[in-house]
Amino acid sequence: MNSSATLPHPTFARSREQKFGDRLMWATTALATLLVLFVLLIIVADVAIHGSTKLTIGFLTERPSQGMTAGGIFPALIGTVSLVILMTVAVVPVGVATALYLHEYAPPRHFTTRTIRIAINNLAGVPSIVFGLFGLGFFIQFVGTGIDKVLYDGEKVYGQPALVWAALTMAVLTLPVVIVATEEALRSIPRELREGSLALGATKFQTVLLVVLPQAMPGVLTGTILAVGRGAGEVAPILFTGVAYFLPRLPDELSDQFMHLGYHVYVLSTQSPDVDKTKPILYATVAVLLLLTFTLNIAAILVRSRMRRKL
Repeated sequence: MNSSATLPHPTFARSREQKFGDRLMWATTALATLLVLFVLLIIVADVAIHGSTKLTIGFLTERPSQGMTAGGIFPALIGTVSLVILMTVAVVPVGVATALYLHEYAPPRHFTTRTIRIAINNLAGVPSIVFGLFGLGFFIQFVGTGIDKVLYDGEKVYGQPALVWAALTMAVLTLPVVIVATEEALRSIPRELREGSLALGATKFQTVLLVVLPQAMPGVLTGTILAVGRGAGEVAPILFTGVAYFLPRLPDELSDQFMHLGYHVYVLSTQSPDVDKTKPILYATVAVLLLLTFTLNIAAILVRSRMRRKL
């Protein structure tokens, strides 16, 4: 009897195994995605339910009062937005320039290049509270005190916690994110674009500036989105460098202290004399922080999508 008539063909058996593996992978990834969305939905719903009674226009435009048990969060909202803007202005040029040097100019196997990459990887793993201590020691006590001695005859202007030092500390914290995202964008650009530009007579600088960098801008914006998302929610790095417990006025100068939504949530949840009274304010503040983060991310995503369409 011919055995080949009863046994399945090896190719058919492999095809069934591949289909089963594909279906299993699809089901696993879909389940993981649904789980993440379910958790996010629970968090957003819980915050919305408990904070909706307090979330009004007046809550967004009024200043806090009565030891933060009444009033609004306008100074904390403005302080958070100011911090994120200053941090972005500081971190994006440095991060993009570093990525361009490492990918376009530095020898890939040179000792200096490898040392810089190791330093960036180690910087990404440092706890956020350490960045706060670094900002206190370097920016405030060293740089700020030095500026006061040279420009203000020793009067304390910049040698104290301030908005500018908190923003620079957050810039150092998010620097690895921008560098890695920009490098990944540079790697995705075809080598033929660089060679074609050089063949047409362009210099290395012109090629990088006019050909490579515009093509990498969507990736740069991706790194910016990630940096903004982290910078808006981090509290530990700004504890020692500029945030204030209760400051119902807006920061007028870079040397002023400021309120922050994340620190505002921390104070309300840990140091409030009346937890039940401040609970609606706490949830409403969390809702505003989430909306602010989502808004900044969505704006950056829209700009990135528009830029991709143009490219």
